[in-house]
Amino acid sequence: MIPLRSGDPARIGGYRLLGRLGAGGMGVVYLGRSPGGALVALKVIQTEYAHDPQFRARFRREVTAARRINTPWAATVPDADTDSDTPWLATTYIPGPSLTEAITTHGPLPHTTTHTLATTLAQALHTIHQAGLIHRDVKPANILLAPNGPRLIDFGIARALDDTAITARDAVIGSPGYLSPEQALGRGPELGPPSDIFSLGCVLAYATTGRPPFGTGPVAAMLFRTVHDTADLTRVPEELRPLIEACLDKDPERRPTAAELGRRLADGGPPAEGTRWLPRPVAQLIAERSAELLALADVPPTVVGAAGGAPEPRPARRRFLAVASGGAVLAAGGGLGVWAASRPDGGGGAGGGGRRTPPRWTVGVHADLTGGQAAAGTAQRRGAELAVEHLNARADRPVTLALKVLDDRGALGGARTVAERMAADPTVIAVIGPTTDATCAASIGTYDRQGLPLLSVSVGTAEVSPVEHTSYLQTRPDDDGLGLPLLSYLALRTRPHRTALVDDRAAGDYSWHLMRSMATAMRGGDLPSVTVTVPADARDFGRAVDEVRQSGVRAVVFGGLAPRAALFARELASAGFTGARLATQPVIDTAFPKRAGEAANGWLLSSAFTDATALPAARPFAAAHRKRYGSAPGRYAVEAYDVVGLIAQTLRELGPQNVDREAVARRLRAVRYRGITKTYGFERGNGSLTPGTGLFLYRVEKGRFRFLGDYRTATRA
Repeated sequence: MIPLRSGDPARIGGYRLLGRLGAGGMGVVYLGRSPGGALVALKVIQTEYAHDPQFRARFRREVTAARRINTPWAATVPDADTDSDTPWLATTYIPGPSLTEAITTHGPLPHTTTHTLATTLAQALHTIHQAGLIHRDVKPANILLAPNGPRLIDFGIARALDDTAITARDAVIGSPGYLSPEQALGRGPELGPPSDIFSLGCVLAYATTGRPPFGTGPVAAMLFRTVHDTADLTRVPEELRPLIEACLDKDPERRPTAAELGRRLADGGPPAEGTRWLPRPVAQLIAERSAELLALADVPPTVVGAAGGAPEPRPARRRFLAVASGGAVLAAGGGLGVWAASRPDGGGGAGGGGRRTPPRWTVGVHADLTGGQAAAGTAQRRGAELAVEHLNARADRPVTLALKVLDDRGALGGARTVAERMAADPTVIAVIGPTTDATCAASIGTYDRQGLPLLSVSVGTAEVSPVEHTSYLQTRPDDDGLGLPLLSYLALRTRPHRTALVDDRAAGDYSWHLMRSMATAMRGGDLPSVTVTVPADARDFGRAVDEVRQSGVRAVVFGGLAPRAALFARELASAGFTGARLATQPVIDTAFPKRAGEAANGWLLSSAFTDATALPAARPFAAAHRKRYGSAPGRYAVEAYDVVGLIAQTLRELGPQNVDREAVARRLRAVRYRGITKTYGFERGNGSLTPGTGLFLYRVEKGRFRFLGDYRTATRA
């Protein structure tokens, strides 16, 4: 393996690689960014095929075919290199799901959506056929759903009408279930545009019913039914059945052309505009897929395979795909309660009825207990203390835990000292903390060098990377991810109206990164926006509010901190703005409603922490906390409780004979643990929390922050 020089990101043909999208039998597809900032899907051919002259000829043909297409309803090819040792092509990146994924997840499409789908795909095929090409693999997996319409992709087996040099007679080319009778009979050289029309008919039948019209099962049986049987269209809506029946005529000569289809569809009315063509759940899926762009960051140093394969990027630091997160009731299987049901066989006793003594390990708590963030540090210490007490009180506990609590006072030097002391104690098997971004950055090197697992609970910076630091696990989404709940809300509640993104430069890089990331994601998700920048030395927000009003937006996202958010909220209210008002976690501070007064009410705020007094699954924990400490849990207390459970489950799964620091660090990345606040799991190969997990919404009501719950549920309520 040949490492690239430190800091040099992986590139292909001048494109910076941001992550791996998928792989097939012939190559790997990466997400890349051009020097100008455009996102592309880079299809890179694997080395063993790149040296096959016939395959390379086919790849050149694919590129040539794709570049001849000029329609908004097909993915374009802005760049390619078919002659390099590792040939590749770049296509426009479409963040939406495939038609297969949308229907598998959300069921058949309504008639109006299928009408728009049929109209735009007919237009795409008309352009393809006019260019002298046939696609030959029109199927749901090759149709991506974008906010403003579908896109036909993958011209890998497209063929010019006069090209007979490569495809052999009797070769069945295409995808069973969606290919034409002439394809099923292996008449490749005789195929023409009617073959694509037949495949389109199959796609439309699938879109409206959720089933291929010639069924499923063994390939031979599917091919036979395609050639000899009548398509099953019993569930197809009456409005579309005649058109689909015409597409599925066994005789290619009797099928309509793409242009004729377009005219017939036009008689049924124009296609829906913008995202109105999609049912709400699919629009939400596209918005969340677009929001993945929030997480894109430069990739850390990469290695190039000695065999000559394409570079394999390490996972990006910040990736947020929408995934389900699970809360669980403490007393009914969530949190520490799950340990009893999953303890090792024989762990409850030894021969003769005696009990085996559980192994004893120490969990460190590295926190700011007396500095500027003492409230948060103390909350985490208390959450960890309760977790250890509850675990050790169980007769069937898998391990016995002790706590070692050290205070870094919020100082960088103190953080390094605490890390050294934790690392020097051989009984400490993992550490929770530190409290702040700065102290985490100051101490991570020590933890990493000693192989001691460090699990942060409240750290939001992406500058300390779980990819680069193999001992580090970030158990909350980082700060850039806080935009995802807001994007989800905007996609569902304000589309198609424009949103103002207010970048308050007084908040420094926090606001700039967040607003830039949201603007990028909104472009990808067809959510119109305008950015309003407020100078750091601005004493009021009058000019910014004027810009907001003049832009005619229906929603505002503020990127700054609580005190200035209060000033902005008051100015906005005075100007009579009644649209949606959104911000992120730093605004969840008593200074905001106190200074903003009535103007604070109605603001929607995203967060990476829960309110343990309002989350149903956390109520037993909140009651135990109040009994033990005489007060409600502080911010991140219940999350620290969860992380102790995560560590304990990891120790249980390893078993007493296999526990050491490095083994624990490795195992933590593979464990899935159902906690109170969320299900903890990490991206494969690094310590970043599974994308989309642990994001919540609050709303200001009557001067108080009301917890709404997981953003997915809250935005749909």
